Formats: sequence, C-alpha cells, structure tokens
Amino acid sequence: MIYPLFLTLHLFAALAFIGTVFFEVLFLESIRKQLPAKVMVLLEQGISRRARQLMPWILLALFGAGGGMVWLRYWPALMSPLQSSFGLLLSLKIVLAGSVLGHFLWAMWLFKSARMNARYVHIIHTSVFLHMVAIVLLAKGMFYITW
Repeated sequence: MIYPLFLTLHLFAALAFIGTVFFEVLFLESIRKQLPAKVMVLLEQGISRRARQLMPWILLALFGAGGGMVWLRYWPALMSPLQSSFGLLLSLKIVLAGSVLGHFLWAMWLFKSARMNARYVHIIHTSVFLHMVAIVLLAKGMFYITW
C-alpha cells in the first residue's frame, strides 16, 4: 500500500519541478525580450526567491519518494542493471537525477556565495531542462522499451 503513495508523491513532485524548469526555460526566456530590463530583473528576483523557498522541499519529496520506490520495488533491477533494459534505463534515469541534484546544489552555492549571474542561470536552466527531458523519456521508456 505504501508504494502507490510513494509513486503519487514522486509524480507530483516531478510535476512541480519539471513544470518550474519548463516555465523558466520556455516562457521566461522569451518574455525577457518583451519586458523592460528593470521589470525583468524584479520578475526574476521574485521567481528566484520563491523557487529557493520551495525547491528544497520539492526535491526532498522527489528524491525521498524515488528512493522509497527503489527500496520497495526496484532494488533487484539496480543490483544488475545490465541484465535488463528496465534496469539499465532506470540506472541512467537515477544518474541523470543525481546530476540534476548536483546542478541544484551548485546553484544554491552560487546564490549563497553571491556568485550567481545571468550566464550561470542560463547554463544551469538549459542543462537541467535537457536533463529533465531525458529523465521523462527514460521514465516512460523503462516500461515500453525492451531488448
């Protein structure tokens, strides 16, 4: 009974995280050209402040629920990932998720050390966006791709 709870929590946390990244990359970047620079700075500061408040909790739920799912159901597939397409795709998904977490920790360190700038924001957002697309494709592929 606990696995469905972990799965639901994982999906909602993924929805929140991926939705935020998609918004920032696909919407916010194009809005930049349409708004005065001062307004854009205020908008980005507000979004950034709110994201720094929420994202640690969302990531905790995402990784906690994902870890619970692995513990309850997928551990055998991860013990020998080359034995099945599912195990290999899940392993790749976990590696990419770990990289996303690394990006997040790097961004938090840049903010805390006052080194974050527009270039880093663009690099991190674009990289995390590409990671998230790959993770979603792997998540679906795990259940439909076999060899």
